Amino acid sequence: MTSKLKTITGFGMVLGLVACATYQPVLYPNAYYQTVGRAVAERDIRECRQLAESAGAREGSGSAGNTARRTAIGAGAGAASGAVGGAISGAAGQGALIGAASGATWGLLSGIFSSGSASQPAPAYMNFVNRCLRERGYEVTGWQ
Repeated sequence: MTSKLKTITGFGMVLGLVACATYQPVLYPNAYYQTVGRAVAERDIRECRQLAESAGAREGSGSAGNTARRTAIGAGAGAASGAVGGAISGAAGQGALIGAASGATWGLLSGIFSSGSASQPAPAYMNFVNRCLRERGYEVTGWQ
């Protein structure tokens, strides 16, 4: 495997891990929760999340959306500046590839570290899910 391919593969794995790190509502074990149990509560959480999405609240428009946006902007800016630098030395394609990888890494890391958390959902999405769960009898203590 070439070093370019290893770099791209490694970067893709990091993006995948960030994308998979999702927040979940934490439910207080009130009388209703104790009556229905964990399996029903997890199903209700999934249903409330789907209702939020169908109502137009987007989970990924919180800090995870910002991180993805910064990563894409970093990749584009890096590719452009890398192509210019590479053109000067006679290797515009290689410069663009190196610049894109560097810029995307910078965008990803700045998005992760500036947001304080990798994938906290948007406030409208969390509020929708919280209300849905509350109307079903649950008490949401927060998200983690």
